Amino acid sequence: MELVGKEMSHMKTRKLTLTAIFIAINVVLSSIIVIPLGPVKAAPIQHLVNVLCAVLVGPWFGLAQAFISSIIRMIFGTGSFFAFPGSMVGVLLASAFYFYRKHIFMAAMGEVIGTGIIGSIMCIPLAWILGFSNFAVKPLMTAFIVSSVIGAIISYIILMILKRKGILKKYL
Repeated sequence: MELVGKEMSHMKTRKLTLTAIFIAINVVLSSIIVIPLGPVKAAPIQHLVNVLCAVLVGPWFGLAQAFISSIIRMIFGTGSFFAFPGSMVGVLLASAFYFYRKHIFMAAMGEVIGTGIIGSIMCIPLAWILGFSNFAVKPLMTAFIVSSVIGAIISYIILMILKRKGILKKYL
């Protein structure tokens, strides 16, 4: 019984450590690679990290990563309020798709649908609340979709390489 408790504690520690590393990667690299569109600062790295989180740490640690990364990016001026709905919905849908099918491609698709479509639609009322009354929906959705597709493709490639080398099996 004690062994099971230690194993669970080890897994939680591993997930917390990976989440912290993902937050650091996200914050640092999202300040370098950004797709600006008015008040929106779409970052492909956020989407890359979301898919990695969906597969490696699951929905709740992934959600914490997206939330904390968005706060830090906002504080540093490399992100905006629009990061919250996009990144948080994206990681949750990526996790749900991955949990359902246990396939990396499904996690990547969940991120694109969650951020690129649902997250961008959720940003419209936020834009109106923040005073951007003439906010254009199509450019916003385009930026979110392009950003999430780029991040999802890169994360898919990384995860497939890890899978082929047998490294991914250690984390699942």
